[in-house]
Amino acid sequence: MKFYIYGQLVTTYCRTVLILLFGVLSITTCLGQKVSGRRLMMFGTSSGAANDTVYLDIDQDIAVQLIPFEELLKMAITNSPLIKYQNEVANSLDATYHASKAQILQNVSGFGNYSGGNQTILSSGAAVTGRDPIGQIANGYRAGVDVRISLYDLFGRKHQIRQAYSNYRAAVIQKETIEQQIKRELVSIYQDMITSQQILKLRLIDEQASLAAYRIAEVEIQKGKITADQLASATSRYIETKSVSEQVKGDFLKNVHFFETLMGVPIQRLKRN
Repeated sequence: MKFYIYGQLVTTYCRTVLILLFGVLSITTCLGQKVSGRRLMMFGTSSGAANDTVYLDIDQDIAVQLIPFEELLKMAITNSPLIKYQNEVANSLDATYHASKAQILQNVSGFGNYSGGNQTILSSGAAVTGRDPIGQIANGYRAGVDVRISLYDLFGRKHQIRQAYSNYRAAVIQKETIEQQIKRELVSIYQDMITSQQILKLRLIDEQASLAAYRIAEVEIQKGKITADQLASATSRYIETKSVSEQVKGDFLKNVHFFETLMGVPIQRLKRN
């Protein structure tokens, strides 16, 4: 009876030691990953500045680390090459519209000159009472205005002005369409980035647990408590979880770089102060 109770106590003690060992290894693994930066991702190299290194914390939500979405949208629209191009197109068409309104002035011209000297002209015909038939009329200033209006200016110019204005408005509407496309693309990439981050957090937890189990299996096989197949199973489990977490990490990084490309600035400039 005493031997049975002693055996139960030994079994309970061994289980307690294993549980404590598992907990210590798990905590050590988590702390080791935290210190080594495994749960922090660096994006300094993407900005091209060696001393400009900023980390994204995997355990903290992206929406908390970055500036508000509305500010991100404004920055994406401002930095978009398509928007810049469309602005130039709209400015060109606006100038064409104002030029078509002022085009009628090309039919109006003015002149001015001055003549001097002893030039005279001879007049012929019947003499006019009280006037000198020969006069110094070639000297002095000359000024005048010449106005010529064609039928096209009367009936066709208004249609030309309307066409120029419609082209300008079409360019403005096209710009608004591009802004909506940028917003939809930003919403999609932003949400994909948040989702991939949440999946990565879970995969890293799974990786840490499988790593702790693998370390315990290495200790137990040295003591002869488990078989080689059990160690191989723990090893395969850890390799599988590690591979999945690396794949998810790659997806997260791709989403971040897609996000940087759309924003037109590195991730460093998008973090909250």
